[in-house]
Amino acid sequence: MYKSLLKPLFFLKKPEDAHHFTVDLTKFSFNLPIIGSIVKSTFALEDQRLEREVFGLKFKNPVGLAAGFDKDAKVIDEMAMLGFGFVEIGTLTPKPQEGNPQPRLFRLPEDEALINRMGFNNGGVHEAVKRLKKRKSTVLVGGNIGKNKATPNENAVDDYLICLEALHDYVDYFVVNVSSPNTPNLRDLQEKEPLKALLQAVKHANELKPKPKPILLKIAPDLTDGQLDDIIEIVQETKIDGVIATNTTIDRSQLSTSAEEVEAIGAGGVSGKVLAKRSTEVIRYLSDKSNKAFPIIGVGGIFSAADAIEKLEAGASLIQVYSGMIYEGPSLIKKIKKGLLAHFSQ
Repeated sequence: MYKSLLKPLFFLKKPEDAHHFTVDLTKFSFNLPIIGSIVKSTFALEDQRLEREVFGLKFKNPVGLAAGFDKDAKVIDEMAMLGFGFVEIGTLTPKPQEGNPQPRLFRLPEDEALINRMGFNNGGVHEAVKRLKKRKSTVLVGGNIGKNKATPNENAVDDYLICLEALHDYVDYFVVNVSSPNTPNLRDLQEKEPLKALLQAVKHANELKPKPKPILLKIAPDLTDGQLDDIIEIVQETKIDGVIATNTTIDRSQLSTSAEEVEAIGAGGVSGKVLAKRSTEVIRYLSDKSNKAFPIIGVGGIFSAADAIEKLEAGASLIQVYSGMIYEGPSLIKKIKKGLLAHFSQ
């Protein structure tokens, strides 16, 4: 139904308009008793073999929603109804910000990919907290945090600490995002010394809490092997709890869409099928080189159960989807879980 009816209708709209329409429609329709019951019965698939314990948290299943879809924590309960094992909100910043000028989200149907330069558009961490206080489901929630565009890098730590403080009682784990290509100079924070200082500050503030939460780092797929070696060293030195690999890529070399069309779109990070190979390479490199020293959440180009299994076999403990759901529909979550169960039975 999604591919034959809903997807063509959604794709008639501009991508960002389609996204907001989807969120609003989901929020409204899933909370109608009959629709909600149908959604739950259609997408439910729970099995003890799918359960995972990772960085001290028990996940009902290893399939999560990547950050970016529910930036402002508007549809956590509704995403739980689709069968996600966890939902990552954000990226959230201390102050609300508009993000980059529109248009800033683009489809590349030929590649089953997206290009975005959203720029951490969100309503601010405190608005998200108001919604988190009202959520009803028990699905695990990750808080993906970043800095405001106007905050210089030398003061970036302050922004991450503000978000940590505001969210601490309402999320199950944190993700330090320094890898978006759409906030000027943000990726400079991935360099060894600035990153170490940032993670140490976040880790210290977290440990002062009565119940510290797992801290993860989200990295770019465009890092060199030498930079990935630095990431391994930093994770082990700062003793954070894991890594999310990977964010979107600035590499356009794998795209089949015409160079003219891609050039006309302009700057932005690429997600979708073209990211699958590189994100898996990064996962495998981190896992092998560290001797599986820390958990990895694998994300990038997961469009099927086979894609998810590939990430898990490369060394991921959990996986996340986003672009795959845009192109394949919400049934992707159940298909992945079915595929995993079949894989376990072999």
